[in-house]
Amino acid sequence: MTQRAENEVAARPDEAVGGLGRLVGRWRVDGGATGTVTFRLLDGGFFLVQDVELEQHGRPVTGMEVVGREKPFGAEEPGEDIRSRFYGNEGHTLDYVYELEGDVLTIWGGEKGSPAYFRGTFAADGDSLAGAWVYPGGGGYESTMTRVG
Repeated sequence: MTQRAENEVAARPDEAVGGLGRLVGRWRVDGGATGTVTFRLLDGGFFLVQDVELEQHGRPVTGMEVVGREKPFGAEEPGEDIRSRFYGNEGHTLDYVYELEGDVLTIWGGEKGSPAYFRGTFAADGDSLAGAWVYPGGGGYESTMTRVG
């Protein structure tokens, strides 16, 4: 196989990340945090970007998150998990692992299987996602996203 053919094979969009494409658009968020989030797929289909404009506990939470498989410099294949990193307005970074099984989206805090996670279910029409953030020690909050654009 020529180098060009190998590059074309390698450039196929990631199907699992593409499955998260159902998040693409602008969403109103209600529950323990309120405001809007906007998701878009980057050209190529390998990464999803989320822009965040929320308020939680009377404080603004703004930032951006990049979601996709990690493929370090020189690696032949991308990692197994769909990971993300959130960059927030207070200078913090938060890492997550995304899983989508049917209509159920789980976002693990840090690593898959973490005691901190969000689990929500898409409505049949795909225009809302209702679930809850769960934190260790019994904390957390319900959250609903409704598509607005």
